[in-house]
Amino acid sequence: MFYENSKWKNHKSCGTTSLLPMTPKKPQQWLQVVGHAGSFHVGDYGTLLKRFCEGEQQCYLRLMEDTLKPFVPAYHGVVQRDEQDYNMMDNLLTNFNTPAVMDCKMGSRTYLERELLLAKERPQPRNDMYEKMVAVDPEAPTVQERTQQAVLKTRYMQWRETLSSTTSLGFRIEGFWKSNEECHTNFKRTKSRDQVMAAFNNFVESNTHIVWGYLRRLKELRQVLEESVFFRTHEVVGSSLLFLHDWKGRTGVWMIDFGKTAALPAHLSLDHRTPWVEGNREDGYLWGLDNLIDILSNMLPLT
Repeated sequence: MFYENSKWKNHKSCGTTSLLPMTPKKPQQWLQVVGHAGSFHVGDYGTLLKRFCEGEQQCYLRLMEDTLKPFVPAYHGVVQRDEQDYNMMDNLLTNFNTPAVMDCKMGSRTYLERELLLAKERPQPRNDMYEKMVAVDPEAPTVQERTQQAVLKTRYMQWRETLSSTTSLGFRIEGFWKSNEECHTNFKRTKSRDQVMAAFNNFVESNTHIVWGYLRRLKELRQVLEESVFFRTHEVVGSSLLFLHDWKGRTGVWMIDFGKTAALPAHLSLDHRTPWVEGNREDGYLWGLDNLIDILSNMLPLT
């Protein structure tokens, strides 16, 4: 977690939205529960700066013209700091008081098909991935992998997904931060519905008002996703839902992280519920959202 408040200059080669029409907002810390340290900085006017990724920039530009616009951070173009480019967007924490934050990685896989293809074309046994595997499950490697003390990236990627609810439910909890500064990130083996429900219950502290708020927002999101042109024409992999609530009972859910989201060929579209088989590009996003809505619904008292 960190706070920064610096002056930013507009990127000269990319169109940006002027900061002048934006209403100044109080500075707000950015809680980075998971992800690469140093990827984010807090800007002025209630903005957040994320290390530049061209693919993510293209997604945000399209999303600003799509029906999904209310469900993603408003995008304000590219800025520079110390010769490093950043995508500038709304800091979603600004309108919350000491918020609790959760990151849920959506979809039935977190790797792109092209990543899988590249790894197959250039198979290179990896010692680092072997070490990661045995650290989680010493029995996971095959006899050959133990002999080599290495695993292929494709094998590691697909094995990793089976550990959590990514494969079984179409989403996984990455981590959450509670308003009392309690941080939880150990969800690599949280797999069953009961385990996920227990984690959510901990996050919302058994507050049914908060659960209702999240449930309403997720149902609205699902309806818009089913109508969205952007969603139908993109493979949405590695994207998260960001959950926010505070002590006043305010709740919000937004789609974030589009660095791996890839546009589909013109002839192809996805329903995001069909099970993935290599080549169909399906990502399981809506299947995961259906399961997430069902789990939250079951956290509410029967009326």
